[in-house]
Amino acid sequence: MAWNEPGGGNGNQHDPWSGGGRRGGNGGGNRGGDNRGGDNQGPPDLDEALKKFQDKLNGMLGGRGGKRGGGSGGKGGGNRPRNTFALPGLLIVIGLAVWAASGFYLVDQSERGVVLRFGKFQEVVTPGLQWNPPLIDDVRMVNVTRVRSVSQTQSMLTQDENIVSVEMSAQYQVADPRDYVLNVRDPELSLENALDSALRHVVGGTDMIDILTSGREILGSAVASRLQTYLDNYGTGIRLVTLNVESTSPPDAVQDAFDDVIRAREDRQRTINQAMAYANAIIPEAQGQAQRIVEQGQGYRESVVAEARGQANRFTALLTQYRDAPEVMRERLYLDTISEVLGQTSKVLVDVDQNSPLMVLPMDRLGRGGSSQSSSESASSLDPQVLERLRAESGSSSANSSSSRSGRDSGIQREGR
Repeated sequence: MAWNEPGGGNGNQHDPWSGGGRRGGNGGGNRGGDNRGGDNQGPPDLDEALKKFQDKLNGMLGGRGGKRGGGSGGKGGGNRPRNTFALPGLLIVIGLAVWAASGFYLVDQSERGVVLRFGKFQEVVTPGLQWNPPLIDDVRMVNVTRVRSVSQTQSMLTQDENIVSVEMSAQYQVADPRDYVLNVRDPELSLENALDSALRHVVGGTDMIDILTSGREILGSAVASRLQTYLDNYGTGIRLVTLNVESTSPPDAVQDAFDDVIRAREDRQRTINQAMAYANAIIPEAQGQAQRIVEQGQGYRESVVAEARGQANRFTALLTQYRDAPEVMRERLYLDTISEVLGQTSKVLVDVDQNSPLMVLPMDRLGRGGSSQSSSESASSLDPQVLERLRAESGSSSANSSSSRSGRDSGIQREGR
């Protein structure tokens, strides 16, 4: 069924939400009435609701209210007194709401907020949702976890009045957000100036050869310690993380000479290493030989001492026997001595007689060859003068051979005693 259903003498148009009595029976002119139909069960009219809201707003602001009914003498048609503070108050409330809403902000986990109230330090806020009154508090965010870096390259004089070029970089973090924001105007510029001052102070007290070679690590640690002291004294709120000496180089005019010096130092170190290797190889061998000689000496000393003690003990034992039988011990000692001496020497027996040829008996050769050949060779090898002297002595002693023999025997005995 269409909304504008034709038919009906009063010309009413029906819609799905309205009943038969929505509009009054007096015709279409009573649209400003109560609209109280007997069967009005539909939703409220949006235009009518908006009109009522405008009427209430005008009433609050002191304006003219809407007309109720058809004529000028209907109800609700009078004028109300105007309220001059209603509009400013409404605007103030709206402005306060906007101002309060704009005071919320979020602090990140890696940041800290430094709150300044009318330019004076108030507090340091932690991560999370925070609120501060806008236009009254000034919140400055500072990242406290990010590692910042600054580098410098400077040419400066050393202790021995030479010029070196040093390139250095420093990594740092913000340790105190309050000091970082308030104590210095430009923290990075202050850090650069402090780094330059510390570097010049340390380089000025070091020789150039140390800076270019083995003293770079000492240079870096000394500069880092002095730089952190400067930063703490300035109150910058900066904590130095690392400081690296990127490069150290002499002036370009003497670069070749310094390269030669470095190569010479490397050759020197290589020679030292070779000498140390040779020493490590030869010293243990020499120590082993020395130890062997010492042990041999100790063994020889022990053997000599033991032999001397044995001889002393033997002499003591012989002394006891000699006291008991002196003649027997004297004869025995003589025979032992003669046997020991003659046993270690070559022996030649010469038989000299006046009427017989000279007979030489080399006792050391009798066991190795014929006796006749050895005797002839020995006789021919003697000096003729010696032979003549031996024959003369034998001729003079042949007259009294028995007496001479007994004399020799007695002489031997006397010599043995």
